[in-house]
Amino acid sequence: MENHVQHAPRLVGWLSLAQLISWGSTFYTFALLMAPLERELGLSRAQSSLAFSLALLVEGLMAYPVGRWIDRGHERIVMTAGSLLAGVCLLLHSQVTGIAGFYAVWAGLGVAMAAVLYSTAFAVVTRRFPNDFRRAIITMTFLGGLASTVFIPLTAWLIANWGWRQALVALALFHLLLCAPLHAYTLRGAPRTLSAVGTALLPPDVTRLLRSAPFLLIGVFVVLLMAVMVALPAHMVNLLRENGLSEAWVIAIPASIGVIQVLGRLLLFFFEHHFDVHLANRLIPCLVPMGLLALLVAPLFGAAQVGVVLLFVLLYGMGNGMLTIVKGTAIAQYVNRDHVATLNGALGLPLALSRAGAPLLVGLLWSPTAGYGSALWLLLGMSVVGAGALMLAQRYALASEA
Repeated sequence: MENHVQHAPRLVGWLSLAQLISWGSTFYTFALLMAPLERELGLSRAQSSLAFSLALLVEGLMAYPVGRWIDRGHERIVMTAGSLLAGVCLLLHSQVTGIAGFYAVWAGLGVAMAAVLYSTAFAVVTRRFPNDFRRAIITMTFLGGLASTVFIPLTAWLIANWGWRQALVALALFHLLLCAPLHAYTLRGAPRTLSAVGTALLPPDVTRLLRSAPFLLIGVFVVLLMAVMVALPAHMVNLLRENGLSEAWVIAIPASIGVIQVLGRLLLFFFEHHFDVHLANRLIPCLVPMGLLALLVAPLFGAAQVGVVLLFVLLYGMGNGMLTIVKGTAIAQYVNRDHVATLNGALGLPLALSRAGAPLLVGLLWSPTAGYGSALWLLLGMSVVGAGALMLAQRYALASEA
């Protein structure tokens, strides 16, 4: 049982590699599959997009039971089975010939994503390294943050040279031959809970925690901020084009946000011991509304708006990158560490609904005359409320400890 003060770099490193592969071959692959699937299966854009929304919904529905299994010490089985399921679903995906099979494999991938992506991995390191989980999580997000950088060009190359069906077979092998063995080997000796291991009923303390002010406020923070994080990238290219930026900037700006994310996490890794963690948790979410405000006012600067948009990239990118750390550690820091997977899992469904609905809402708010203005003001308001909710949760939690 690796319940030491310092996290185990080797274990965290292998889990990080599995995160890079899992995010890159599932979450980021879908956008590249849409066009060839639509052509071959005769799907509309709405029909193809629905598959990804279905995966996010299933992921949310499965988050709570997965969290309960993790808290009972079954992390090795959960993550190994999740990788195997991801591999099998990608193999089946390579054989789909109709819309029913297409939706079925993405529903299955939603289950797999619930078992292997950040929420589960974060819960695992929190349980194993209760005194050093934050640093372990920051380390894990370095590789995970590069998933799109690695797998979008890799998958695009595979599709261009092999076709989308053979590309999916190659991606499946990553899970079957690498991720599943990694999880099976590295997650041996999982710590078990001292109570409620064998019962399906919630312990009384978990029920109390689910109703506590810090948990509910953190729920508001997570749901609102994650909705903003998902909504904006889906419309970023069109938004920048409407602002009159050149095509070179339209492509370069969204691409640079991923690099800035990793930079933000590196800064947090190297300097977090030099400032108060609670102050950092208050300030980091504020970077997102500050970035959105810069994006809103950028058109007012005319020819100089590129500089203001680059300020948006810096603030939003760093906020987005570090927000993953804050989201992944907030429950453990301000609610409870012993049941962190269960508590995070309870947010799965509302989080999935917000992530699935936010891009659609932004699209509905767009108009030919006003563009994305109304949507950006809404996202700004959501981010401010979310950041404020985390501040209140922190105040409640720290006051109860005093």
